[in-house]
Amino acid sequence: MCGIFAYLNYNVNRERRYILQVLFNGLRRLEYRGYDSAGISIDNSTSDPITCSCSSSSSSSQPLLNSLPLSPPPLVFRQEGNIESLVKSVYQEVATIDLNLEESFSIHAGIAHTGGPLTESQLHGIVIPKHQHFPFKANAVAHYIWISGAQPVTFSQVVLEVMRHLEGAYALIFKSRHYPNELIACKRGSPLLLGVKELNEDINSGSAFHDAKFLSMDGHSKELFLSSDANAIVEHTKRVLVIEDGEVVHLKDGSVSILKFDNDKGRHSGAHSRPSSVQRALSVLEMEVEQINKGNYEHYMQKEIHEQPESLTTTMRGRLIRGGSCKAKTVLLGGLKDHLKTIRRSRRIVFVGCGTSYNAALAARPILEELSGVPVTMEIASDLVDRQGPIYREDTAVFVSQSGETADTLLAFEYALENGALCVGITNTVSSAIARHTHCGVHINAGAEIGVASTKAYTSQIVVMAMLALAIGGDAISSQARREAIIDGLFDLPNRVREVLKLDHEMKDLAKLLMAEQSLLVFGRGYNYATALEGALKVKEVALMHSEGMLAGEMKHVAYSKQQSVIQQLHARKGRLIVMCSKGDAASVSPGESCRVIEVPQVEDCLQPVVNIVPLQLLAYHLTVLKGYNVDQPRNLAKSVTTQSQNSPSPDGLAKLDSKAAQVAGESGQY
Repeated sequence: MCGIFAYLNYNVNRERRYILQVLFNGLRRLEYRGYDSAGISIDNSTSDPITCSCSSSSSSSQPLLNSLPLSPPPLVFRQEGNIESLVKSVYQEVATIDLNLEESFSIHAGIAHTGGPLTESQLHGIVIPKHQHFPFKANAVAHYIWISGAQPVTFSQVVLEVMRHLEGAYALIFKSRHYPNELIACKRGSPLLLGVKELNEDINSGSAFHDAKFLSMDGHSKELFLSSDANAIVEHTKRVLVIEDGEVVHLKDGSVSILKFDNDKGRHSGAHSRPSSVQRALSVLEMEVEQINKGNYEHYMQKEIHEQPESLTTTMRGRLIRGGSCKAKTVLLGGLKDHLKTIRRSRRIVFVGCGTSYNAALAARPILEELSGVPVTMEIASDLVDRQGPIYREDTAVFVSQSGETADTLLAFEYALENGALCVGITNTVSSAIARHTHCGVHINAGAEIGVASTKAYTSQIVVMAMLALAIGGDAISSQARREAIIDGLFDLPNRVREVLKLDHEMKDLAKLLMAEQSLLVFGRGYNYATALEGALKVKEVALMHSEGMLAGEMKHVAYSKQQSVIQQLHARKGRLIVMCSKGDAASVSPGESCRVIEVPQVEDCLQPVVNIVPLQLLAYHLTVLKGYNVDQPRNLAKSVTTQSQNSPSPDGLAKLDSKAAQVAGESGQY
């Protein structure tokens, strides 16, 4: 639930006020990921360095960084609550200590983070951990700095020694007064990117940088950014390096060096074995600043609901083929083309996800079973891991995650990988662990989703899985007419969603009527059971109103057309009914004038969940705004829950990316 951000300027004068603003804005871009507290660390006023005369309290034979120059202690600010609370407290404290905000630095390194509940172990001026799920204290890091021998050690050696003692998933940025104007970043199982902004000369995005100095030290002015999310970098630069697990990235004197940490090698060949340098290349972020701005909308959730016609179009672009010389209607998923035969021969297909991603897979399960003929089972990621459910070599395991970093889903992925299953990823984040480590997969291309409650990613996930079903069943002549009808429906789907969005004012009026209600029950069956679950989830997540999605067949065990039996039963029990139906069906499903009817366009049955969820998304949004709650950052909810302790997955194959945006991952192939 945390995020980290760092900024380093080299050979370019920046005032302390500007540095603070960059750090604050970086945190604002990460705020949607969830937080309980936030903090920053910047340099104090410049002065002549002093020499460290510290001595060990435990062993006089282990001097602490002998005779290294010390910069003045850094300024550390921390505050519980949101980012604006931190900003306010910082400027209040700055006024109290009479800090000169106009002081200029030609070289300066600052770090910042959002995190969990504030404790003394956080923001101690030495290291900011992205994840707090292992026992981690600043004095523990200081203890590991004690390295035997009289010779001063490098910053990289210090960090490598620290890494040998860490377990679980983490992303870390180190700043030390022993090594002023330097930063070191490392990660395992959590996202971390380096952004490079060369102010004097444009960098060729395809050029490779290798050995210790991969950026020149010729005096060029640079700004370097480290972040756990591309959203905090794209407004400064699109040139990024996706840091891989076990890499140690050292920023010093305007240069960047990358070392590869191998914990097993260190154990077997000596504690201080020299790590190897790494050759890497910068990539270009395929996203625009406009994607992370609200535009003319009041909230991100509102913007992203209304973006769905465009996000669906982008999801399908280049993947649906209609017409041509043979007039064929087909689906092309580049990342799966080499694995389709294996998937078709699978003993079963296992969908694994959490929350909204699980619901999206549930919505797509019927069409996948229909077209593929392969049994499809559903697994909530945490439950699969807890009970160690059976996964076989003949299985195909599909991992669905908007962020690609959900801890439970990653643990389930590692478990399936160990059991020999073919692992397929469906994610919206190309630099994520799932995108990089699954055998193959599909990027949903929904664009940046800032609102914590997923909306456009959900509908794009359903469309991707419908296309997956079409691709798997693409060689069956018996279902050709059905497949072509679905493809026609996919082409027309964005227009149908535009029609549904016209219900915005109607859903706002409905929200006003439901404001005083304490509970909302949502019924659905067939393809729309998932719609009931997801609609209820949205109301719970953002409006903080009790809501439950139910399988309509469990209300009354009959299969009566269009759920009329259930509707009649609820009406007889004086239920306050709101019925969503296809246009033209209102008269046949409405039991009386007291029943409110919401009509939506009729599409192919497997695509109806995409259309039907939009009014419920709008209802949840308007309920939340009317109640006065924060719709983009609902209480106790985070966009990417990655705080469960885990070991980093270590698969044999890397993910293949088929989206142009996937160039950021720096991997070959397609996804």
